[in-house]
Amino acid sequence: MLHTATQPKTSTPTDTRHKQLIIGAGFVGLGIAQALKDAKIPYDQVDASDDIGGNWYHGVYESAHIISSKKVTQFTHFPMPSDYPDFPSAQQLLAYLNSFADHFQLRPQIELERRVNLVRPIADNLWEITFANGEQRIYKGVILCNGHHWCKRFPDFKGTFAGDIIHSKDYKTPDILRGKRVLVIGGGNSGCDIAAEAARVAEKSVLSLRESVWFIPKSFAGFPIVDLIRGWMPQWFQRGLAYTIIRLTFGKHERYGLPKPNHRIFDKHPTLNNEVPYYIKHGRILPKPEVSKLDGQFVEFVDGSREEFDLIVCATGYHVAYPFLPEELQRVRGATVQCYGGSFLADYKGLAYLGWGQARGGVGSLIAAFGPRFARCLQLQDEIDVPLGLVFKAMGQQLPETHLSDPHRVFRQLKLLDFAWGVLRWKARQLDKEDPNFQNQPL
Repeated sequence: MLHTATQPKTSTPTDTRHKQLIIGAGFVGLGIAQALKDAKIPYDQVDASDDIGGNWYHGVYESAHIISSKKVTQFTHFPMPSDYPDFPSAQQLLAYLNSFADHFQLRPQIELERRVNLVRPIADNLWEITFANGEQRIYKGVILCNGHHWCKRFPDFKGTFAGDIIHSKDYKTPDILRGKRVLVIGGGNSGCDIAAEAARVAEKSVLSLRESVWFIPKSFAGFPIVDLIRGWMPQWFQRGLAYTIIRLTFGKHERYGLPKPNHRIFDKHPTLNNEVPYYIKHGRILPKPEVSKLDGQFVEFVDGSREEFDLIVCATGYHVAYPFLPEELQRVRGATVQCYGGSFLADYKGLAYLGWGQARGGVGSLIAAFGPRFARCLQLQDEIDVPLGLVFKAMGQQLPETHLSDPHRVFRQLKLLDFAWGVLRWKARQLDKEDPNFQNQPL
């Protein structure tokens, strides 16, 4: 269970009220920082880690490669090196992010090992930040880019296990799998990668799926799958194309001892993996249904079967979490943040939630398109007292129902924002006249 922050005793706050504060220096945080710098918006940036890169620095296993292609993962205005493969490694991604930070001279604004304990609204629509060392600062606004691959989610097991249980976040090298009987729980991309590595070095590799997933090959006819999806394609066409490729490459799920998925392709985050079907056919991965209970060295599954294991790897995802926010600002419902325009609240100004969604495709091209529009929104927010989220709400935008998104739909929405900017600005000023003295509720 997550606990929200409490305020410790601190010194006199430092006045940085003319600036924005970016929390996080991973892929999203760096992209937003560059957009703000380009728009000449003053900001500071902090990260709890001792170096930049976010999940690509401290969170992935050594053998990880991106599942989307470099074409869509790279920042559009800063291409990856030409000698990078279609699916760069974790080490190459980290080197790329460091090059990005150096090229745009972002490092001078980044403070490392600066953990945030509390973010709270105070008088005059300002925000007070309390750091782990007790220092306080006051900012005009706070941009939350602290990522969604760090707050580990574990299954609620029945029974006890005599071996080791770890989360996929803690998996770094295949050495921990070598010679062991390994159970991987979860059919996402990390879980399938780890199950495939266990197939190569472990005594036994079992993959437990609560429900079957659509296995999509990473490439088809020599092209990364994500590069085959075009902006003009409606959702039904994208689904049909993916389904056709699956049938041509893997065939039916039943041929692998797997039930057919009970959801449509793209209704859940896709699993791009060629190796799991391959190793199932070689008998190196044994698929199993959901875990029923733990019993010493044994694990029982809902079909009544039992297997003996030394290690359980829970690739069961993460909570979207903002532990430094007061309870009133914990706007997370499931995996979805209840905000407008992808980031803004309707009842508080100056707080933006970024990077919580998951798009089918790379984050770089999306942030490259989103960043300048976001900076423009911050400039509009400076012109009005009412929250920008309230403006989006008044224009008919609904709260999100899912954390998943079609990147091409996002690109179209951003172009629509450009087209309708005059209307948005007019509506913002109209609402501002109705409530010219709006104030955040201090907490």
